[in-house]
Amino acid sequence: MDAKNTAKSAALAVGDKKLDLPVKPGTIGPSVVDIGKLYGQTGMFTYDPGFTSTASCDSKITYIDGDEGVLLYRGYPIEQIAESGDYLETCYLLLYGELPTAAQKADFDFRVNRHTMVHEQMHRFFQGFRRDAHPMAVMVGSVGALSAFYHDSTDISDPTQRMIASIRMIAKMPTLAAMAFKYSIGQPFIYPRNDLDLSSNFLRMCFAVPAEEYKVNPVLSRAMDRIFILHADHEQNASTSTVRLAGSSGANPFACIAAGIACLWGPAHGGANEAALKMLTEIGSVDKIPEFVRRAKDKNDPFRLMGFGHRVYKNYDPRAKIMQKTCHEVLNELGIKDDPLLDVAIELEKVALQDEYFIEKKLYPNIDFYSGITLKAMGFPTTMFTVLFALARTVGWIAQWKEMIEDPGQKIGRPRQLYTGAPRRDYLPISRRK
Repeated sequence: MDAKNTAKSAALAVGDKKLDLPVKPGTIGPSVVDIGKLYGQTGMFTYDPGFTSTASCDSKITYIDGDEGVLLYRGYPIEQIAESGDYLETCYLLLYGELPTAAQKADFDFRVNRHTMVHEQMHRFFQGFRRDAHPMAVMVGSVGALSAFYHDSTDISDPTQRMIASIRMIAKMPTLAAMAFKYSIGQPFIYPRNDLDLSSNFLRMCFAVPAEEYKVNPVLSRAMDRIFILHADHEQNASTSTVRLAGSSGANPFACIAAGIACLWGPAHGGANEAALKMLTEIGSVDKIPEFVRRAKDKNDPFRLMGFGHRVYKNYDPRAKIMQKTCHEVLNELGIKDDPLLDVAIELEKVALQDEYFIEKKLYPNIDFYSGITLKAMGFPTTMFTVLFALARTVGWIAQWKEMIEDPGQKIGRPRQLYTGAPRRDYLPISRRK
């Protein structure tokens, strides 16, 4: 994984001009060609739809090697963090760059736990939504509204306010997500409790009711915590890039995170686990799997298996290995034996891991496949899947936003374009138009 390109410059010929462009190496992974002065020297832009070959920033937070199936948070393999750490320790690592000592961890947990409540007026804010509003619509609105309730931490030039806003976002997102869930099913909001860890607190806020005592299942709590860890950050994906772009204008952090949630809502990004579950519903029963596998192999058939393969990972998604284990732990704990959807998922998993076509194409089950099954088994409707993704990813967005704000070379984002519209033409009065 060492940086492969040791060249210090790259030669580029544009017509009669020959340019010597600097090459910047990363700690690990590909080097980059710095084209910052290309337009000034040639009058030309580069063209890269989707920015798939363009580094929009330099970052010290997360590294992905899609060919080798590697994901590192601040240099630590995701497998080690998910196996031995917890979500708040992961939050500390992403925010501060190092794993906390015992004292630092206790202090960080204390600060997050003491910020989990939201302003009481937020309860009335929720009542403005239709009862059948999608939870993600509620999240976009309520997170954006936090800037109206906590305007004492929106000065991005103040390091103290930046950190207060960061802690508030990490702490309050589970509460808002649980409120969105409760609102969607018509149940009363459950206040957070400071004596519970973040994941146990979240499950209680989602599934407890005032009429009876709720006891958190430690297996489910650990599974929830692991899901949060696995989704905490994933480099410069669409929603993270959206947060950075919004933040580059100087927008307050709550608005930036709301923008990230809106981007995550797209089915090509955060909605993938929901799409995987819908696919399982379409298949319907185990005996229909061979038919759908055959259709998936047919290039002329529009059907596609959702939850298999990954745009970045050309090998097995390292998060999927952990999620697979977590999924089976949850299913065993809950003793689910008569759910046709889960039967389809388990059988399809077996087929995909053994079928030569899937192995050759590297269409392994990804994290979305396993997380969708797990969340359904835990009692969450599909409309909540992306909300949970947003909850987990909040710390990644905040860490990336904070890194960008503190970068002295940061500029407002301004992508360029290849214009293919009409050339210059003169305005005609309506009487002369044909």
